[in-house]
Amino acid sequence: MNTNDIHITLPASKSLSNRWLVLNYLSGKRFQLRNLSDSDDTQLLRHLLSQLERNQQKRAKGLAMDAEPEYYCANAGTVARFLMSLLCTVPGVHVLSGSDRLKRRPMAHLIEALNAMGFSVQSLEEEGCIPVRIEGGMPRRKMAIINPTQSSQFVSSLLLLGCVLPDGITVSMTARPASRPYIEMTCDVLRQIGVEVTRSSNGRIYQVAHNVDMPKIRAVSVESDWSAASYFYVVALMLPGVRFRLKGLSLKSSQGDVVVADIFSKLGVVSREVRSPYRSGSPSVTIQASGTAEKSLKYNFIDCPDLLPSVAVACAYLGVKANLLGVKNLRAKESDRLNALQTELNKMGGSVTATENELRIKPARLRPVQPVETYDDHRIAMAFAPLQIPFPDLQIVNPEIVSKSFPDFWNQLHQCKKVCEQ
Repeated sequence: MNTNDIHITLPASKSLSNRWLVLNYLSGKRFQLRNLSDSDDTQLLRHLLSQLERNQQKRAKGLAMDAEPEYYCANAGTVARFLMSLLCTVPGVHVLSGSDRLKRRPMAHLIEALNAMGFSVQSLEEEGCIPVRIEGGMPRRKMAIINPTQSSQFVSSLLLLGCVLPDGITVSMTARPASRPYIEMTCDVLRQIGVEVTRSSNGRIYQVAHNVDMPKIRAVSVESDWSAASYFYVVALMLPGVRFRLKGLSLKSSQGDVVVADIFSKLGVVSREVRSPYRSGSPSVTIQASGTAEKSLKYNFIDCPDLLPSVAVACAYLGVKANLLGVKNLRAKESDRLNALQTELNKMGGSVTATENELRIKPARLRPVQPVETYDDHRIAMAFAPLQIPFPDLQIVNPEIVSKSFPDFWNQLHQCKKVCEQ
């Protein structure tokens, strides 16, 4: 083990943590969860599942409780979409709500699919949006027909539910999904607890079997988050020759954002998996900017949208001409990320143009002179933060927003900055 490496402690995968939490609840907490993400989103989901459990215990005992208990999801799209499907099967009436931003995020296709199955989900304000009123019960049909183009979370939400429905579930997608690797991640965790999942040859239909005997495992340890790793690939570009060790990652990960290693290889960052010298130790990935960046980059982000901010900032910094495609859904994330990247990079002297489904970057010299607005978006804050290495006076507005997915981000970045001081 090279003690000269800068060791980066990443958060546990938020995506995996949230899936395991839902399955743990559905299984009656019959397995242990270790190394859960400490992100705001995961902690919020834990809190809401605990709130749901308490309410169900009160209902079972005939104790007084709110007639229509409310589950507030703040600005967490994954939490809202996963809970929406779960609450459909829980006896009673429930209200699912969230922040003003979450009220504008896509929900209609999931609401339509659930109602078509025979569940009852009614929007209380704008049609197709939260807040919604849900009457819990069992579905009349096992077939869910879903438009997955806005979010793969619609599909994952339904698949997670399948294992406790009396007849399982068949999810038929009407189009190519956004972020398919996240759907495959959901299938993977279901299989790990003994649930049978099959996919049609054309990739459009998934079937999840009912399984009263799940799970077949006693404990789950969540691996580190590849989405969070992307910010340190940008850091590596700022500090060529310095080797970083990203703990708890594997290049064979089921996480879709593992492709960040391939993308940044085109920008000159070399990734290698390193096994722990201890039998019980998890693998790590070392990264080092030791190559030469290609002069242009063309990449489709439809399967890995969370990586776009990091890659866009890296290309703008390096002066790489970039055509970043498959990005239209980024306008409906925690912020309009295409507008945020275009606005903030151009403030620095960049040449960035956002169209409906593409972000174009032309070579230009960045000269940050104004604070970076983060639009209440954790990924915008973390993508721009590495620029504080070459530009120490650069300010990031609302830096605490990173706690949504990576509470310890600034401490990890600080140890990277210290290299410049040595």
